[in-house]
Formats: sequence, structure tokens, C-alpha cells
Amino acid sequence: MFKHILVPTDGSQLSLETVKRAVTFAREAGAKITFFFAKPDYPVVFYGEGALIDPTTPEKFAEMADRQAQEILANASAVAKEAGVPSANTDSVSDLPYQAIIDAANNAGCDLIFMASHGRRGFSGLLLGSETQKVLTHSTIPVLVYR
Repeated sequence: MFKHILVPTDGSQLSLETVKRAVTFAREAGAKITFFFAKPDYPVVFYGEGALIDPTTPEKFAEMADRQAQEILANASAVAKEAGVPSANTDSVSDLPYQAIIDAANNAGCDLIFMASHGRRGFSGLLLGSETQKVLTHSTIPVLVYR
């Protein structure tokens, strides 16, 4: 039924468990996987007339985000390779991870998004909202939520 699955990952323990389950699901379905990492944009916070400047330059921040994305995506790909599941990796910079996930699924031609139920727990998850919930609300592609 599903032939191309997008699996967003952030490197967390919950995300790693989701990668493993998604790979098993893809192997059973005969599907391929595209792993996705949403890189954060350079943070600049303004207070009043001044700005709090991060000691890291935008270029250094982008390099660190690229290294993190490569490491996390390589780990996910290794899980797929070990199981014999074809996979690809992609990432993008976004202030809206849920939209980046949906865009990545559309751009890769995926017919399913397979993602963890949530990354944040408790009060912070309630205040910030769940990226998974936002993907569920806005995606026209089916979403399978792993808990």
C-alpha cells in the first residue's frame, strides 16, 4: 500500500525508537524511506531597542546544524541499511518544523509520514504544542503516529 515513507527524526531516544519501528514497517510493506531532519534557523532575539547576540555567527550556527543533521540522518540510514531497506536523507532549515516535514514529504513524493507521537512532554508540550499534532492537522498525506 505505502511505497515511500517520510520519517522525520531529531536524534532523541523517542525518535530513534520511531526510526527502528518505521524501518520494520517499511521492510514489511516493501517501501523505501526518506529520513528528514528540520534544522533550526539562526536565533536572534530582540528585547526593546537592543538584541541579544549569540556569540556564534550565523555561518558557524549553520555549520553546527549541518553537522548535527548529517550525524542524525547517518544514524537513521544505518538502521535502514542493516535491515535492507532503501533510504535517502534530506534536511531543511525552518522556523516551522511541522511545515518543513509536510514540505519534505511532498517534495520527495512520499505517500506516508511516519513520526513519533511527541518530542516534548508535560507542561512545555502543552504550551508549545506538538509538531506531530500540527502535521496531523495540516498534512494531506496520511500520517502514522508511533507511540
